[in-house]
Amino acid sequence: MSFAPDISEVLARARADLRMGVPIVLGDLLVLAAETLSAARLKDVMALDGAAMLAITARRAQTLKARAYDGYLARIVLPRDATLAWVQSIADPADDLRAPMKGPLDTARDGDAVGYDTALSLTKAARLLPAVLTSRLSDGTAFAQAHGLTHIDDTAAAAHLRNRSPLHSVIHARLPMEVSEAGRLHIFRPEDGGEEHYAIEIGRPDRSAPVLCRLHSACFTGDLMGSLKCDCGPQLRAALAQMGTEGHGVLLYLNQEGRGIGLANKMRAYSLQDQGFDTVEANHRLGFEDDERDFRLGADILQSMGFSQVRLLTNNPRKVDMMEHCGVAVTQRVPLAVGENRHNKDYLATKAAKSGHLL
Repeated sequence: MSFAPDISEVLARARADLRMGVPIVLGDLLVLAAETLSAARLKDVMALDGAAMLAITARRAQTLKARAYDGYLARIVLPRDATLAWVQSIADPADDLRAPMKGPLDTARDGDAVGYDTALSLTKAARLLPAVLTSRLSDGTAFAQAHGLTHIDDTAAAAHLRNRSPLHSVIHARLPMEVSEAGRLHIFRPEDGGEEHYAIEIGRPDRSAPVLCRLHSACFTGDLMGSLKCDCGPQLRAALAQMGTEGHGVLLYLNQEGRGIGLANKMRAYSLQDQGFDTVEANHRLGFEDDERDFRLGADILQSMGFSQVRLLTNNPRKVDMMEHCGVAVTQRVPLAVGENRHNKDYLATKAAKSGHLL
């Protein structure tokens, strides 16, 4: 009999630790999220024997003109006089225009780079800025035990993070809506402790025929607040209205706010847009890719509900490609061109020019 947590459960614990500013140990690498770092813990890390480094993504390194010798990331050697404000200015681009000169930044090109990519992936999963303070330990297991820290085997963590967590149906119930009284809401929960995702089923779609479907990523500002900076709210309502008119459909509501970076980071991106950067440039300055979402989740939910063919309501060819790749046939791409206004005109133009949306 064993009550020990498995790798999925340990990673969930690690994400929570990083959000609270608690260090974790990946193999022999001590890891702290730069965003939630405290001055006291920074001082403790710098007192260790191992060289303290700040790992950032190649996207953020490009903004800072730091050499990313590891390709996908850069390991910045921490100056002995580094302050908490300096560390967090490397992680957060909020003051880049006001104080652009943060260097010269000495980045490591030799030594073991194992664990840093996994650490950055964990901060992304925790919806934090992708930047971590690290120090190489002589014995990670002993250090974690001595300080009561979560310890994770890096090889197992890296392998696990490459795979999406299985989703399980929790409950579904009748949900009469304005667009259709014949609505049902399905709740799906991942095994890894991540956010739940939803499927809104209109009518009783035939499982043997292509179903009208939309993969919609959660957008608090657009869906709930009526934001004019995006077209998400109008797309959500137009998709549901069309399903109501046709009498059947499935809307997948995936909790991947801000193209998968979380609401706080999305607001950081909005702040950068106010400085003159477009939506893609803002994501890059924060250290993220153009789009961090995982559309495979939508295919998983559809297949678990018994659907294998869809008429996909989307302007994003990437969604079509991912559905097909995951075994869900897209018999028709149904355009959803709604919601343009003077506040989001440039945003939509960027989606078309840089993300390939068909607008």
